[in-house]
Amino acid sequence: MLVLPPRRVLKVLTYVGTWLVLSAAIAAAIFLHSERTVEIASHEATLSPNLSGEVVARMGPVLPDLRMPSGSRIGVEVELGKTDAATLEELTRRYAAIASQPEGQVAVAQRAVETMARAALLQGAVLGAVPLLVWGLVGRSRRRELYAALPTRRGVAVSVLAAALVVAAVVPYGWGRTERPAERWIALGDFLGPEVPLPDELDEVEVMTDATTAQSRRLIESGISSYDESLRFYSEAADDAALLDLRQPEEGETVAVLVSDRHDNVGMDKVARAIADTAGATAVLDAGDDTSTGSRWEAFSLDSLAATFKDFDGRWAVAGNHDNGGFVRSHLEDLGWTYFDDEVIDGPGGSRILGVDDPRSSGLGDWRDQTGLSFSEVAELLGDAACAADEEGERVNTLLVHDANIAKPALQRGCVDLVLGGHVHVQTGPTAVTAEDGRTGYTYTLGTTGGAAYAIAIGSKLRRPASIALVTYRDGRPAGIQSITLQPNGRFEVDPWAALTY
Repeated sequence: MLVLPPRRVLKVLTYVGTWLVLSAAIAAAIFLHSERTVEIASHEATLSPNLSGEVVARMGPVLPDLRMPSGSRIGVEVELGKTDAATLEELTRRYAAIASQPEGQVAVAQRAVETMARAALLQGAVLGAVPLLVWGLVGRSRRRELYAALPTRRGVAVSVLAAALVVAAVVPYGWGRTERPAERWIALGDFLGPEVPLPDELDEVEVMTDATTAQSRRLIESGISSYDESLRFYSEAADDAALLDLRQPEEGETVAVLVSDRHDNVGMDKVARAIADTAGATAVLDAGDDTSTGSRWEAFSLDSLAATFKDFDGRWAVAGNHDNGGFVRSHLEDLGWTYFDDEVIDGPGGSRILGVDDPRSSGLGDWRDQTGLSFSEVAELLGDAACAADEEGERVNTLLVHDANIAKPALQRGCVDLVLGGHVHVQTGPTAVTAEDGRTGYTYTLGTTGGAAYAIAIGSKLRRPASIALVTYRDGRPAGIQSITLQPNGRFEVDPWAALTY
């Protein structure tokens, strides 16, 4: 066994301790001068961490800045940038809807701060090792010569150059942000006055006062009203969902919750999760149209969905016709959701699942090497893929689509057990379809989970009935479906569990 002399051990510990101190100091400096741009609250937002223990939201030139405790020693300043909201009233309604279901936005900010912290630690570890490496490479005799040369003109020049290199290594990471002048903050309740009831959740929120703040009071009052109504409606619905009499999974069964056509209504996410928990669901299927336009500002809707079901065993999704472009798919894939690329893959409860993005969005998803395909052409290709898998012994138990019409060829040829879709905002099925060869498959279309009228669902309450379904899997095949509808008046309607037999 190799035993180092005590003097050698002390030297190693000194080097390690020095490296740790230097690394920590440099990492802290880099972290506290870092910035990152993310999508928050339908804005391009710049996040800057600090040690204030507070979250400060810089709202722009019209709405006053807000401040609240972060719950830890780390704080963050959020500078909200551009947005595509057409009016202040529209923007205020968005804020109210997002604030009623903030988990997704909190997760975005936390990931950004954690990423900055990890990057700072890595940079600090590297930069902290540089002086020690230089110290070791120079050697004892050369160090003595350098000490002797320090008082000379050349020694001073070299020292200044070394200091400049150290500063240059740190400055690019954000050093030098200008400090804001002293700010005056007052409690939101004091700002609005006793005539405006304030929800308990906003007790610790403060508003920065300046010359323009008073002109924004009406907008804030409207936003508080929308927030309170939205929070109360969806929170009560989630509480009621926990009391619903839903079918419970039996031994060996797996339940997946089906959502579709959320259209940015993040308030319904907590309701969908409450229904899933009540029914013992452990997987989620998303039939698309999570957004209204597929724009980056709608990332808050995707972040909310991902945060709501982040601990589920399986999360499968397709893009709808309103999820235009590749942003929706790319963003949810980055958050751990599974999309489809021409292949039958493992699905809930040991089943096999295939899906396709709606071709009417500008991103096809599957068969992307072929452009300009019509809806009917994609339907035929989808049928061919399902039937080819069936012939190879990998039968498609679930075909997840946005519009169930695209799955008609596959269903009519007897190649799938169950088609799940949405799109029309009206629930239909499950409906049995007998194929040409006598085999039975089913098609089921979910209504709008967001309670959307057309492609709009943001608001303080539902615009129309909101639908959620529970799909039970047994022995690797869909065994039954139960539909739940939340009415705009807050009442639930629960359909009997419909068994699927083959």
